[in-house]
Amino acid sequence: MRFNIQDFGLTDYQTVWAWQQSLVQERLAGKIPDTVLMGEHPPVYTLGRGTHAENLLNPDIPAIKIERGGDVTYHGPGQLIAYPILQLPEGQRDLHRYLRHLEEAIILTLKDFGIEGLRNPGWTGVWVADPQSGALLKLASIGVAVKQWVTYHGLALNVSTDLAAFSQINPCGLQSEVMTSMQALLKQPIAVDSVKPVLARHLETVLLAN
Repeated sequence: MRFNIQDFGLTDYQTVWAWQQSLVQERLAGKIPDTVLMGEHPPVYTLGRGTHAENLLNPDIPAIKIERGGDVTYHGPGQLIAYPILQLPEGQRDLHRYLRHLEEAIILTLKDFGIEGLRNPGWTGVWVADPQSGALLKLASIGVAVKQWVTYHGLALNVSTDLAAFSQINPCGLQSEVMTSMQALLKQPIAVDSVKPVLARHLETVLLAN
């Protein structure tokens, strides 16, 4: 069965957060199939369960505490969000495995755009090697939650994100300079809508095959 892909366009974080919670209940009740919400948010910082207060520096946009794993991060226009509302089947109820699958879908998506995505041992997310220094830069962040083995929250891929917004936080406890975007790497404009169907396809391929 294919996923039900729902595109929320550019919608405020709180609205989509409430929608996720509603969909989790519907998925638990068997009223809907596995669903993936995709879109962008207006500028917002989200603080996961692992947030350290010192990583929120001097924000001038809203900061919201949520139930996903991980530390503080930024969401804003130009960043592609995907929230899979999936019921993990028996035999696959391993969140570490699920996180690796999300990373793999992102890596496959980047490959289609000529970018080599990498894993950074000890850190969840997807990284790339700086073409100048070889240092690892972070391109995508992942933070999930699960309720009775139905997943929610998900991933954020920097497509054409305003990277300056990360300067008001230590994203996931890191220096803001570690963050990059597809547009910065490709050195040409790239639209979120051009990446969205590619990521949707790879999420289906990876998650339905495993």
